[in-house]
Amino acid sequence: MTHRPRKTVQGHGVRSLPSNPDTINRIKNSFFKEFSNSSVREMIKNGHHAADEQRGGGDCKPARSHCSPEKRKRQVRLWCDGCYDMVHYGHSNQLRQAKGMGDYLIVGVHTDAEISKHKGPPVFTQEERYKMVGAIKWVDEIVEGAPYVTTLETLDKFNCDFCVHGDDITLTVDGKDTYEEVKRMGRYRECKRTQGVSTTDLVGRMLLMTKSHHSNMDNPDYQQYTDNFGKGPKGHSPWTGVSQFLQTSQKIIQFASGKEPQPGDTIIYVAGAFDLFHIGHVDFLSMVYKLAERPYVIVGLHFDQEVNRYKGKNYPIMNVHERTLSVLACRYVSEVVIGAPYAVTKDLLDHFKVDMVCHGMTKVFPDKDGSDPYAEPRKRRIFKSIDSGNNLTTDDIVQRIIANRLQFEARNQKKEAKEMAVIEAMKKREESAD
Repeated sequence: MTHRPRKTVQGHGVRSLPSNPDTINRIKNSFFKEFSNSSVREMIKNGHHAADEQRGGGDCKPARSHCSPEKRKRQVRLWCDGCYDMVHYGHSNQLRQAKGMGDYLIVGVHTDAEISKHKGPPVFTQEERYKMVGAIKWVDEIVEGAPYVTTLETLDKFNCDFCVHGDDITLTVDGKDTYEEVKRMGRYRECKRTQGVSTTDLVGRMLLMTKSHHSNMDNPDYQQYTDNFGKGPKGHSPWTGVSQFLQTSQKIIQFASGKEPQPGDTIIYVAGAFDLFHIGHVDFLSMVYKLAERPYVIVGLHFDQEVNRYKGKNYPIMNVHERTLSVLACRYVSEVVIGAPYAVTKDLLDHFKVDMVCHGMTKVFPDKDGSDPYAEPRKRRIFKSIDSGNNLTTDDIVQRIIANRLQFEARNQKKEAKEMAVIEAMKKREESAD
């Protein structure tokens, strides 16, 4: 099997405020008109891209573009950048929408030092973040150490037609819009932010440590805590605040590859919680993917109640709908079974025509009756234990958050305070225009 290397490039190293989203968007669009020669705000019609468009590349990673300069000119090349800390399905959805605007998507990821300077300490290291972004199936190439402020120089350096960002705002340490230059020069496009998920929200869930948050986010204790966690001294920012995610069939379709297994494919089944989808999961799925020339990887996701039964505490952090999108965004995954049975049964193996069942090095908890959930695949001799070399677990991530609780609280309050200042400036600008 041919493995193409991932291409990576080293970079340069109060007043009463509006709460209605339509009002905020109207103010924001008015504010941005001064900074852009383009009147286009491209709210794309979301087409999906197959997870294994690069299957011929074997390792299925973001790869070097081998096309000629002539062909490159015919491509629409896109640039996205960000911290991509605690990568979740909101990040993936932004990149999916961006890819729908063109042909070749390059994603720049900031260093730990840059993030600490402008926002505060990241949860994940830059190496972990580079690998996480590289595993998202809509990404064609990543740039390590991308500059925090996006300039025309960066877009031109990587032959990008324009950059794409969500309809929130990103600010430097001194409160300036990081996309001001590219907006002013008409090299900026916008996509919709994914409602119902944010790093603030996920950190709040981990710090709350209740058993029922994933099934009852209307709980007053949860709402009060997340309100305090994501709320600065001058009000609530619509970009940093917490809202509840609502799953739809359309969203699943947008994330799914839509491809059935073909003759000659090796169907590999793995199961688990895959909670807070992280680099440990990515390394495991990458190893599974490499087990065959033509892998078709099916991930069985357990329902929330089942995960809570065998993991206890406040798990899962993400509900099954959120976990579904997180896993579907991974380039190594072909299909997801939502609410898979805990025991890998004869019926399941026969239904999906499974050739191999894999499990990582984490502990296998017994089923409710005390039986081995992998008894059937072991009996068929199709069970395989996989050592990815990465022992990071969801528990480890929670401990990172708890250990740095005060820093993360301060980081989010500082971020929201800057956003509220911008909203106030936009409101004044609209009032003066009227």
